[in-house]
Amino acid sequence: MKINGFDDDSLVAGEELVSRRGFWVAYLMWMCYPETCVGEPPPTPEWFGADSADAYAVSDALTDEDKRPVFRVPFGGGHTAVVVNGSEEQGTHYLITHPDWERHGHLATIDGPQAGPGLSWRELLHIAETPDHASPGIHDRHARLLLLLPAMSDQETLYERIYAMAPTPAIDAIAEALVRVGVLADKAERMAEILVDHRLWDPASWSLSDEQPFGGILYSDDPRSPRHDVRLAQGITQEQHEQLARALGTWPI
Repeated sequence: MKINGFDDDSLVAGEELVSRRGFWVAYLMWMCYPETCVGEPPPTPEWFGADSADAYAVSDALTDEDKRPVFRVPFGGGHTAVVVNGSEEQGTHYLITHPDWERHGHLATIDGPQAGPGLSWRELLHIAETPDHASPGIHDRHARLLLLLPAMSDQETLYERIYAMAPTPAIDAIAEALVRVGVLADKAERMAEILVDHRLWDPASWSLSDEQPFGGILYSDDPRSPRHDVRLAQGITQEQHEQLARALGTWPI
């Protein structure tokens, strides 16, 4: 597999890993920082219907420097959200690609040169629910949501939970996805709260820019984000920009 900017890496399609027992433990449970679990037991692999051995086996595959797994999430208009997994040194990269673009759009990087967040909740949900079945990758909406979740931070999802003092649409959607991938039903809501309240990124505010002619796509107010005062995709035409805005569900309003 070839992706611009990763010419020196041995990339392989990683979608088969998603169905392995222990995948979601290895992929998500590290997001439970101790401060999010104060006063109650933290999640365990058993919440995911797995054990530590399962999780370690998948973790080894996720951080294999000789065969870096790539997860593709194809959505509208021929766009694909891509997760290039890697070791702590290599980092895990969240991108958007299109066959007509000369370079990818940068969403976020975890570890390595850390940068993010890269998606608003609105965009994440829209991508998850608009699979392109003609393109290779993950098409199940629950797996799509969870694969891209580490790149998301949105203050609206956090404030909803704080002020509503009850499950919110984001918590409900994430909890449903967790149950569908094997998390115990009585643990799913708590795990969803932890994932929304993670400490990887500060809660970000997202808004449309008045920049013309390249409007219609959200910008982040977090200066650490690749999307802070920078267009998501560089070097594309206005028509391609509008196609991306439609695919992200942010334009037209």
